Amino acid sequence: MARYDAVLFDVDGTILHSQPGIWKTFRQTFREMGVDPDPIDLSAYLGPPLRWSFAQHFSREEDVERAVSIYRDRYAKDGIHVCQLFDGVEQMLKTLHDAGIFLATATCKPVEVARSILTEQKVASYFTILGGASMDNSVDTKTAVIRQVLQDPRLQGKRILMVGDRRDDLQGAQDCGLPAAAVLYGYGSLSELEPFHPVLLAKDCPTLTHYILDR
Repeated sequence: MARYDAVLFDVDGTILHSQPGIWKTFRQTFREMGVDPDPIDLSAYLGPPLRWSFAQHFSREEDVERAVSIYRDRYAKDGIHVCQLFDGVEQMLKTLHDAGIFLATATCKPVEVARSILTEQKVASYFTILGGASMDNSVDTKTAVIRQVLQDPRLQGKRILMVGDRRDDLQGAQDCGLPAAAVLYGYGSLSELEPFHPVLLAKDCPTLTHYILDR
C-alpha cells in the first residue's frame, strides 16, 4: 500500500529545470524597467510569486504590476521554451500515475502558463489537477495555491503530500496542514529546507518515488 494517495508537485525546481528561461526573462524585464540586473541575485526569485520578487525593487504597486506584465509577456514568447525536465521526472510521474496516485501541481506560475509548459514537455497528462496562481493577485502565494487545490472534492479524505524545492513550498504545506517532502536536486539549499522538518529530503526522483509508494 502506498504511503500517500495524492501528491501536489511544485513545478519550477521540482518538475522543471526552468532557471535559464526565468533568469533570462527577469534580466529582460529589469532592463526594460530601467534597473541593472547584473548586481541582483536572481536565485532568490526561483519559486516565489512574481509580485513579491518585483516588490523587492519597486515600491509603487503600479510599477510592480507593470514589471509582472512585462515578465509574463516575454516569458510566454521565449522563456517558457528554455527549460527541460529534471532527470527522472517523467519516469517518476509515470510510475506514480500508473500506481493510482492522484497527481496535481501547486505552482506560483499562472495556471495557463503551467499548462502550456507541461504540455510542451509532454507530462501534463499525468496530472489530474493543474493548480497554479491566478493572473491577478487573488491567488498569488504558494499557500493560496495549495488551499485552492485542496478545495477539489476529489482530494477529500486522501493522504496528501506536498513536494517542492524552496521554503515557499514547505511553508505553504505547513500553512495548509500537509506533510512536505523536499527535493535536493532543485534550487533550494539544505540549510533553507531543513528548518521546516520535511518528511523526506530526496536526493533524486527514484528516492522520492520509492518513499511515496512505501517501497
